[in-house]
Amino acid sequence: MARIWAQNSYCQRRQVGALVVKNGMIISDGYNGTPSGFENVCEDDNNVTKPYVLHAEANAITKLARSSNNSEGATIYITASPCIECAKLIIQSGIKRVVYGEKYRLTDGVDLLERAGIEVVYLGE
Repeated sequence: MARIWAQNSYCQRRQVGALVVKNGMIISDGYNGTPSGFENVCEDDNNVTKPYVLHAEANAITKLARSSNNSEGATIYITASPCIECAKLIIQSGIKRVVYGEKYRLTDGVDLLERAGIEVVYLGE
């Protein structure tokens, strides 16, 4: 389902989706893209991602902050492994399990999650 959700992204270089699940229910979702109210263009004229593009995990977690739900003990499903900045958000949000489908070239996000005692599951290979 996270892969399907990623298709909502307007980003050309990479489309990433995330779902936060708690007690068997999806409580939040997100995909990478620009902040609310911005144009739906993620890359500049040189095909470089604009610095204000939000990652799918950040969108899902901040969406939770605006709801009556919380992510304490939840699982987040992501199409790609999280970067270190999103890993910090995951740790602080109380998510206890991360499941992802593609490895990113940097492993610092996954390394930090494991250091924090969060269960990390890679579905690929």
